[in-house]
Amino acid sequence: MQPHEHRPLTDFIEFPETEMQARADEFLATSKRRHSIRSFSDRPVAKELIATCIKAAGTAPSGANHQPWHFVAIESAQIKKQIREQAEQLERSFYEGRAGQEWLDALKPLGTDPQKPYLEHAPWLIAVFSQKKGGIHSEDKGTNYYVHESVGLATGFLIQALHRSGLATLTHTPKPMSFLTDICGRDRDNERPYMLIIAGYPGEDATIPEHALQKKSLDEIATFL
Repeated sequence: MQPHEHRPLTDFIEFPETEMQARADEFLATSKRRHSIRSFSDRPVAKELIATCIKAAGTAPSGANHQPWHFVAIESAQIKKQIREQAEQLERSFYEGRAGQEWLDALKPLGTDPQKPYLEHAPWLIAVFSQKKGGIHSEDKGTNYYVHESVGLATGFLIQALHRSGLATLTHTPKPMSFLTDICGRDRDNERPYMLIIAGYPGEDATIPEHALQKKSLDEIATFL
């Protein structure tokens, strides 16, 4: 490697091989309990919990460590109402034909439709934004690298953090999502909405589509060479 400022790795924990497998099995079992739901309770969730989960997302790897993401955590009923109104307007045109029949057929087993009441009902919405320019310091204006990949990793970290803290989640990506930039007051020239994550406790009537429980086997998703 080229010369650079560095420090020794001191916080890595090595586990016995038997414990490693047990920990991997535990994480797999925990991950299997994460489901996308569309019915949320309005029970409040502490801001501090959401903040800690966002901090965990911020530890994700990123291109040149530029961390090209910004998370807007939304608890305001007024702002959630605006987001629902804008999202449902887009969703209506989507389901009325803009999506195309193949896409609509793919969604049928999930039972989704233009109505998104959870956008108001859930205690928190987290809008994830990607940034074209930035750097390791907030005042930096350099080019960010591997932005899509980096923000995708951070979003995955966030979903797992929310799940492991005891909350249910749903990912929502209305197209186009530019209305989120305006509602959240973000920089239209530099930032793009990446995803909207709904977080909270499941509603009493929460269900899981049978279709969503069908996961590909290891042989279908992995090759060992």
